[in-house]
Amino acid sequence: MRIKIPKSWQLTANDVTDESVYRQRRTLLKNMGFLGAGALMSTPAHSLDWFSKSAKKTFITEPLTYLPQSDKQQILTPESKVISHNNFYEFGASKSDPVNNAQSFQTNPWQLTISGQVENKIILDYDDLTRLFALEERIYRLRCVEAWSMVIPWVGFQLSTLLAKAKPLSSAKYVAFETLEDPEQMPGQASRRLGGGINYPYVEGLRIDEAENPLTLMAVGLYGKTLPPQNGAPIRLVVPWKYGFKSIKSIVGITLLDKQPPTTWNQLAANEYGFYANVNPGVDHPRWSQASERRITTGGLLARNRIDTQMFNGYGEQVAHLYKGMDLRANY
Repeated sequence: MRIKIPKSWQLTANDVTDESVYRQRRTLLKNMGFLGAGALMSTPAHSLDWFSKSAKKTFITEPLTYLPQSDKQQILTPESKVISHNNFYEFGASKSDPVNNAQSFQTNPWQLTISGQVENKIILDYDDLTRLFALEERIYRLRCVEAWSMVIPWVGFQLSTLLAKAKPLSSAKYVAFETLEDPEQMPGQASRRLGGGINYPYVEGLRIDEAENPLTLMAVGLYGKTLPPQNGAPIRLVVPWKYGFKSIKSIVGITLLDKQPPTTWNQLAANEYGFYANVNPGVDHPRWSQASERRITTGGLLARNRIDTQMFNGYGEQVAHLYKGMDLRANY
C-alpha cells in the first residue's frame, strides 16, 4: 500500500479555504464566460502554450494550503479586512487610502512584459491575464507579513512557470519587477506627500533562485475573485517568507538581469530595508522590534492580537537552504 506523506506546509482538507469562497470563483468565471476556455491565441511575442486546453487537464482542481504546521492561528483573515487595510503608496500612504482612491483604476488595457536575459520575450495583455485567472485552478492559502500579518487565499500560479517559458539565459542571476507608473490614476505618484516620498515607478527584485522557489507566486485573484485594484490588480507578486513590501503590485515589467537590481525601499532607506527583507525576528528594524507581529483575524484592526514572529515566516523548511552560509544580519 502506498502511503502519501504531506509536506509540512500542506494542511488537511479541514484547513483549506472554505468551499463557499471557492465556489464564488466558479460562479464568477461562469458569469464572465470563461469556464471551458480553450487555448490562448498566440502572437509572435507570446509563449502561452502551457495554458492550452490539454495542459489544463493537469491542473490541480482543489484549493491548496501552504501554512506552516507550527502556525497556531491558521484563521483566514476576513476578506473585508484584506481589501480595506493595505499598503499601496501609489494610492496614498494611509492604510485606507488604497481602497478609497483606487476604485476607478483602469487595468484594461494592460501589458506585462518579461524580457532581459531570456531567449523568449513574453508579452501578456489584459485578455491573457483574465484567461490565466479563468484557467488557473490553484488557490494558495498563505501567511503574509508586513507590520501586521494576514492569512489570505490567493489565486495564482508559480512565477517559475512563467520564467521557464521565457527561458532565462545562464547569465541571468536576478529578477527585477516594476509597477505601473500612471500619476493620473495613482494620486500617490502625483504627490510625494501622499506617496511617501517614493521615486516612482516602484521597483523590486529577487535572486533567480528565490524567484523560482515554488512558494513564489504571481497572484491574479484572492478569495476566489479577480484582484481588486487596491490589492494589486491585475497581477502581483506574492513572496510569503519576506516582508510585504517585497510583494510588488500591479506589475508591468519583469526583467532578468546579471546584476542585483535596485529596489524602492532600499533606495529610500537602506539602513532600514535591505534587498532580501526575509522575515527574521532576530533582526530588529532600527525603529522597532520584529520579534512579534500583529495578526489580523476577526477582531478590530487595532486589536492587540500579537504573536511571536517566526523565522522566514514559518517557511524555513522550504526556503532556508537558499541562504545557507549567508550572514542574515548583514544581508537583511
